Amino acid sequence: MRKLIFLWIALIAVSLQAFADEKVSFSASAPDAVAVGDQFRLTYTVTTQKVRDFRAPSIKGFDVLMGPSRSQQSSVQIINGVSTSTSSITFTYILMATTEGSFTIPGATITADGNQMISNSVHVKVLPADQAGAAASSSGSSGAQQGSNASRASSGASVSNQDLFIAATASKTNVYEQEAFLLTYKIYTLVDLQRFDNVKLPDFKGFHSQEVELPNDRRWSLEHYKGRNYQTTIYRQFVLFPQQSGNLIIEPARFDASIAKATQVSDPFEAFFNGGSNYIEIKKTLTTPKLTIDVKPLPEGKPADFSGGVGEFSISSSINSTNVKTNDAITIKLVISGTGNLKLIGDPEIKFPDDFEVYDPKVDNKFRLTNAGLSGSKVIEYLAIPRNAGTFKIPAVKFSYFDIKSHSYKTLTTEEYELHVEKGEGNAAQTIANFTNKEDLKILNEDIRFIKQNDVTLSQKGDFFFDSMVYWLLYLVPGVVFIIFFIVYRKQIAANANVAKMRTKKANKVAVKRMKLAGKLLAENKKDVFYDEVLKALWGYISDKLNIPVSRLSKDNIEEELRKYGVEDALIKEFLVALNDCEFARFAPGDDNQAMDKVYSASLAVISKMENSIKH
Repeated sequence: MRKLIFLWIALIAVSLQAFADEKVSFSASAPDAVAVGDQFRLTYTVTTQKVRDFRAPSIKGFDVLMGPSRSQQSSVQIINGVSTSTSSITFTYILMATTEGSFTIPGATITADGNQMISNSVHVKVLPADQAGAAASSSGSSGAQQGSNASRASSGASVSNQDLFIAATASKTNVYEQEAFLLTYKIYTLVDLQRFDNVKLPDFKGFHSQEVELPNDRRWSLEHYKGRNYQTTIYRQFVLFPQQSGNLIIEPARFDASIAKATQVSDPFEAFFNGGSNYIEIKKTLTTPKLTIDVKPLPEGKPADFSGGVGEFSISSSINSTNVKTNDAITIKLVISGTGNLKLIGDPEIKFPDDFEVYDPKVDNKFRLTNAGLSGSKVIEYLAIPRNAGTFKIPAVKFSYFDIKSHSYKTLTTEEYELHVEKGEGNAAQTIANFTNKEDLKILNEDIRFIKQNDVTLSQKGDFFFDSMVYWLLYLVPGVVFIIFFIVYRKQIAANANVAKMRTKKANKVAVKRMKLAGKLLAENKKDVFYDEVLKALWGYISDKLNIPVSRLSKDNIEEELRKYGVEDALIKEFLVALNDCEFARFAPGDDNQAMDKVYSASLAVISKMENSIKH
């Protein structure tokens, strides 16, 4: 018994604590828009029942028909043993709009749980009275307002174009190429619109289009249009970027609507077979008028480095380090920020020194769609590897775009970087093939060859080597040696005559030997040397197997060469992925051992598959 009493007291304490911890709020609500002569509710709700001294503000611009009326609500919920209590008090006024305009009703004051609180203010727009007839009272909810307007629609079993239509509007009709503008499809209705059975939108030929994401719970509001007060909501919105100049046409959109309309049914049998309802379903096809957009070409005098940007932008740059060693990676990051056609802007070019190994840039788009276009930033990362020691200058990047506000071209410039490269491990003068965006092999540090200075041997005048005994012996001795060698080793010579065949035959052995060495380097955790050895194994194997020098191989032509030898596309892709993983894992952050293990296993597997797939 004591345990039950203790449990009951604990449950009450938890409930009271949960109730005490709940924050008290005091808020006001009213419709955003009403028409002259409409009645509507103004409510003030406080989330506690310990209240006193409620004081309403001075309400100007409206007639107070009733209020304040007071109502109380309370509830208790127990979910997974946790009890939550909610209670509130609502003060309600019934107001009537008398004058059109925009009005602000100040907040009310109240003392709740011993604390004085003030509610938010509400803004109400009063529209002119509907010209079609008497106005019905508005409850403030979209469904009730739509039903009220439905009573003002034309009678009969048809729906006119004034009772329901869809407007297609463009925020701008005179724009430049690539200048963003907003296209809106908006519903105007005086009837009970149930749904659209079919919608056919234009294909926006000549435009790059992106749809604006709208909330799932569509909100209706009252709007005065050509003398009528319609319930309106935005159905679809698109941001369009014109891709060419001239008069571009946005073709009409088609909407097949289903409307529920009240009818006067005098025959009870007819009402019975109509589902017991005085409503009938009406089908109506709505079409929007076509729109003409005047697109002006961008002015003459485009800068040489113009990348197609139209809008308002800024650019910044950063570098991970200006003091590195040879064969260490440097990363330069460019950030283009602003609003406009960010997605369609070309990547600016960074001019690295010739002996830098440069990889394709990595692009990260961080923007969102707005009415003025794409807003946010485009982050571009450039990876390069210096192969020689010295001091290098990486010039500033110029970014040009067309500014919408000033209708002129603007050029932005980043800072210039001075890079100090010290000699690191490995041979900095080695010949390196860039497997990403260079086709020809570049030989570094061999553009100047010096004259060799050796000892000079002099001979007497008239002493000729030609026709001497030594001269003839040099002809005869090699010939005799060659004949003897040919007789003894003729079979082996015949087998080795086909150099390409022997090279192809030994390709796998050479690759396996290199991978064994890479395995030892993996065990010793020598990261840089390991990746170099794996790359040599992969590229050396393909070079030997296809009998093509490494200098003539690149990622651009290796696919075509492998297909000639019957290698499937999936295996070619697997080989390229192994190359990319090996190149990027060397400079990627994270667990080095795990990355090296992954690269080693993938490389072994792809070489094994290639051996069984390449056909000669």
